[in-house]
Amino acid sequence: MTRTVKFDGRPIWAEVSLGALTHNLRAIRRHINPAGTRGPRRKILAVIKSNAYGHGIVPVARALSRALADWFGVTCSTEGAELRESGIREPVLILTGFWAGEEQLILEHHLTPAIMRPEQLKLLERAAARSRRARRGPVGFHLKIDSGMNRLGIAPTEIPAFARALADCPHLRLEGTFTHLASSEVFTTEQSVEQERTFGVALGCMRSLGLDPGIVHMANSAAIVSRPSTWHAMVRPGAILYGYHQFFEPPELNPKMEAKLPVRPVLSFRARIISIRDLPAGARVGYNARWTAKGPSRVAVLAAGYADGLARVLSNKGRVIVRGQFAPIIGTVSMDLTTADVTGISSARTGDTATIYGSDGETTQSVPDVARIANTASADLLCALGKRVRRFYLP
Repeated sequence: MTRTVKFDGRPIWAEVSLGALTHNLRAIRRHINPAGTRGPRRKILAVIKSNAYGHGIVPVARALSRALADWFGVTCSTEGAELRESGIREPVLILTGFWAGEEQLILEHHLTPAIMRPEQLKLLERAAARSRRARRGPVGFHLKIDSGMNRLGIAPTEIPAFARALADCPHLRLEGTFTHLASSEVFTTEQSVEQERTFGVALGCMRSLGLDPGIVHMANSAAIVSRPSTWHAMVRPGAILYGYHQFFEPPELNPKMEAKLPVRPVLSFRARIISIRDLPAGARVGYNARWTAKGPSRVAVLAAGYADGLARVLSNKGRVIVRGQFAPIIGTVSMDLTTADVTGISSARTGDTATIYGSDGETTQSVPDVARIANTASADLLCALGKRVRRFYLP
């Protein structure tokens, strides 16, 4: 990515490559619809919740719309309404369902809610019966089945009760059925296999009761890469859409899985050095003096802190790239500033770019690289990117 972004103001920013984003969508589409596949083309629901994993929900949705994403997935009606107000017309699924009182907003913006409990049908039916939208036909929704994650969704044993409740809802139509895998990247347990089996039984129960499950979807990012039996009619890429694979278990699977579906990182995160000072041996840096210079040192101050998305857990163990070389993060990452040791980078100057995620010359630090250091998920770091970090959308 380019490093020639110029703007006035606090020098911290993110670069979002829309070209990498659309490349990833097309790569996923080819992967789940290999040459010679019979039957209908599998659809892609692009997961753009949480501000598109920190990348910016509206610009990302527009780029993916141009690249022919079939559906979008969001967390709540507010995110869905933002998409509609920005001109997005593709179907939008509210993945975590709805809270009582949101029904009218969902209908007004032509969003597709997920039903998590049979009693939610009454709320949606009541709103649909009063809505002008229902005049064009029943309102579509997706049913979520809890196949073993034990978080959201109806239990398979509740399907008969769901079917009876749906029979009393003439203004509603079951448009899709889905579940969520808890451990699709883990191959040291049988949990995903058990979830597949449970979901299959649930679908069979629905069909035996005369219910067409509609668009069936199950596969998240790791399952798209590694578990073709979960692909069904539609898949839901999240992290891999933005260029990041999950951490597979056992770890030796990672290179193999990454080779199966090569994706490009979409986001780079950078800040400028705003100060450099020379310190003598024994000088202490930052809050609580958690770093002490062992010898004469050059310390750079970056215009980035945990309020921007540079995780505080990286204190004294993370690193940034300056002039193509790694510089260790030293001391405590504070809200607005971070310090790095540039003693070994004699050419470093105030105004230089420090790359937190991304490439500088031949040196690269990916979000997963940082996530491993921080012992967290890549999505955790991406979603933490602060509002005051300006995003620049590049081809």
